[in-house]
Amino acid sequence: MLNYSIYNHSSSVEWVTFIHGAGGSSSIWHKQVRAFKAEFNVLILNLRGHGNSKMDLKDKNTEYTFDLVTVDIIELLDYLGIKKSHFIGISLGTIIIRNLAENYPNKVKSMVLAGAIMKLNLRSQILMQLGIILKSVVPYMLLYKFFAYIIMPRQNHKESRSLFAREAKKLNQKEFIRWFRLTAEINPLLRFFRSNDIKIPTLCVMGSEDHLFLPSIQKLAKEHEFSNVYVVPGCGHVVNVEKPQVFNKQSIQFISRVGEETKNFVDS
Repeated sequence: MLNYSIYNHSSSVEWVTFIHGAGGSSSIWHKQVRAFKAEFNVLILNLRGHGNSKMDLKDKNTEYTFDLVTVDIIELLDYLGIKKSHFIGISLGTIIIRNLAENYPNKVKSMVLAGAIMKLNLRSQILMQLGIILKSVVPYMLLYKFFAYIIMPRQNHKESRSLFAREAKKLNQKEFIRWFRLTAEINPLLRFFRSNDIKIPTLCVMGSEDHLFLPSIQKLAKEHEFSNVYVVPGCGHVVNVEKPQVFNKQSIQFISRVGEETKNFVDS
């Protein structure tokens, strides 16, 4: 079972589940907890091998897949009796949420995708191939810090880089490699996501300086009826860390609106 933290609200019936990215942990959401628990029931979890979610010994030879990681989350929701939730994710966590929505749409009320990844541009493709070549011979922290710098290169991204590097130290080389092998699934999976306009309200919160991923998200939002983009000025990939007040306000407003629309639909 995944490690998790719960914050129960005294009156709200809405659940918000937070999904971090690869190499991160639930601590990536420390600037969100106070704002969100004041409005909703909150579930914050650590993906397998991250934070305090230790790998089960019976899974030591299991190849990680997006479906496997998704099932971990579904099992936790079922264990906690959460029938449906809004989901908030960052970076690779946005791919996991999108996969969850595809396979278990009845579990998802809405999606807030921060630093969303829905297409890899040429630079991203080269970066991924370089990682595949070097993942078994270069210390994973060196590789991870290099990737973090490419994705978040500016001075104002330093806090995000440092946070991700600090959390990544809690992994080990083998666990890093197991997660990095997921990259083999990314291109066909993202291609499918782009071609399928899922009918679930989606807000992509992107930094204006998220040079690798913003252009494709803006294009996608024009093509998908239920998707919207909010661009945060002067911000990089990890918007919830760099501009938490803006991120919290936009996300809470979006989730509240979706929750109210759902309630009105049921009541009618």
